Amino acid sequence: MESANAQVKTVPATGASNQQSLPIRQSAATTETPAKETVIDVDEVDFHYGQSKALHGISLKIPEKQVTSLIGPSGCGKSTLLRCFNRMNDLIDRARVTAGQIRVRGVNINAPSVDVIELRKQVGMVFQRSNPFPKSIYENIAYGLRISGVKSREEIDGRVEQSLRGAALWDEVKNRLHESALGLSGGQQQRLCIARAIAVEPVVILMDEPCSALDPIATAKVEELISSLKKHFSIVIVTHNMQQATRCSDMTAFFYLGRLIEFDKTEKLFTNPVQKQTEDYISGRFG
Repeated sequence: MESANAQVKTVPATGASNQQSLPIRQSAATTETPAKETVIDVDEVDFHYGQSKALHGISLKIPEKQVTSLIGPSGCGKSTLLRCFNRMNDLIDRARVTAGQIRVRGVNINAPSVDVIELRKQVGMVFQRSNPFPKSIYENIAYGLRISGVKSREEIDGRVEQSLRGAALWDEVKNRLHESALGLSGGQQQRLCIARAIAVEPVVILMDEPCSALDPIATAKVEELISSLKKHFSIVIVTHNMQQATRCSDMTAFFYLGRLIEFDKTEKLFTNPVQKQTEDYISGRFG
């Protein structure tokens, strides 16, 4: 994106000087990016698990500093697409993009020159079930900073506090930072995982059903957090909960049988869908 290039710096890929780096913001707190800039550009993507085709010619442009929801019935391909954005599918044998391109800030992330470790720093992931490390609350955040090259204890202390504040968790844990993260409630653990993701200042945060294992109170806190984080991050969320999509997201994509059926502003898609399949799904006729 031409206008974004002037506002970002390139971070060298770790461990391989010949690998391509991705553009990354200087600071989540200070960089202002024009609204509706495309952060992820999906262009005619096909994806296979072995001989089984899971995605068929997917094309969409995910806007920066907005929340984009991917909805659809189980097995429709939305989680597969989400995991394509940081190449988590590389961990599955014979799973691969077989056509098309996915570009993050204009960089083809499946190019052989791209450092996958660097990609996953910049396209962070929050999973369906909270997965804190069996370490202290503090170390859950500090670990990612250290492997990213941050060595100053003062800087780490500041980033830990900043991240926990960003995840609306600081006031709840500030007096127990050196206690085990496993002692937190489920909702707190999920917010800790979000804090861990934002600590390394990613370009995008991916969330795969982040509230499915949480009670309504914890879900409301995470949804409120998602709404506040979009001031600084681009967020893509997979959800089966259509009410959650309407509450949290600016844009919504509806998938069915591995195809993108409709992609539009959330309010328009839910109140005046163009495709009958979309209308049938959101009205509960199938799913």
